[in-house]
Amino acid sequence: MLQALGILAAGCAAGALNVVVGSGTLITFPVVLAFGYAPVVANVSNTIGLVPGSMAGAFGYRRELAGQGRRVRTLACATAAGAATGATLLLTLPPAAFKAIVPAFIGVALILVLAQPRLGALLRRRREHADERIGAATLLAIYGAGVYGGYFGAAQGILLMAILGLALDDALQRLNACKNVLAGLANLLSGAIFALVAHVAWPVVGLIAAGSVAGAMLGARYGRRLPAAPLRALIVAVGIVAIVRLL
Repeated sequence: MLQALGILAAGCAAGALNVVVGSGTLITFPVVLAFGYAPVVANVSNTIGLVPGSMAGAFGYRRELAGQGRRVRTLACATAAGAATGATLLLTLPPAAFKAIVPAFIGVALILVLAQPRLGALLRRRREHADERIGAATLLAIYGAGVYGGYFGAAQGILLMAILGLALDDALQRLNACKNVLAGLANLLSGAIFALVAHVAWPVVGLIAAGSVAGAMLGARYGRRLPAAPLRALIVAVGIVAIVRLL
């Protein structure tokens, strides 16, 4: 019962974080890992479990999505291709490769979390005199973020926000809404692949899914009011625990 409550609470926290910032995987993945699940099984189950929360978060930002249909459709194609590539890599590479690669991924994710204030300031300055460009470079960058999301995905949202903020001239909340759709699509597509061919801990999926939906709805409604510094500190602390656990 305590294990179930812990996973449910982690799913709730991850759902809220994914909507507001990104990095929810840095909460759920270490928790599932700490309860004794193999790293690949923990990652696969976590990805599938976060899909409902991602969809709920995108729905919560539906007003900010108004008028972005064409943009989202274009970027979604690159995201889908990247997520399929990342999921395929996860399933074809040996588990030892995942154990070796993921600590580095988490380290990069933590750097992005810590750098987020500076990235936000850079994006605000850049947006003041930027023209919208969805060219080959932007699509390639979104594809790369999709590969990362399909393979592991921690801090995928922050990576997407950096790309969108540099490429598109729009308000940050509207970019955040677009980010939620793209990150949710990466989770959905890779999760569907995992559900068909990978070993999944379905009780974990159910608990994370239930928690992430509740967290996403709360995050969409109240997340903008949460103090950034304590959230950032919590994410970094949990990420360090995950790295130690994997090593």
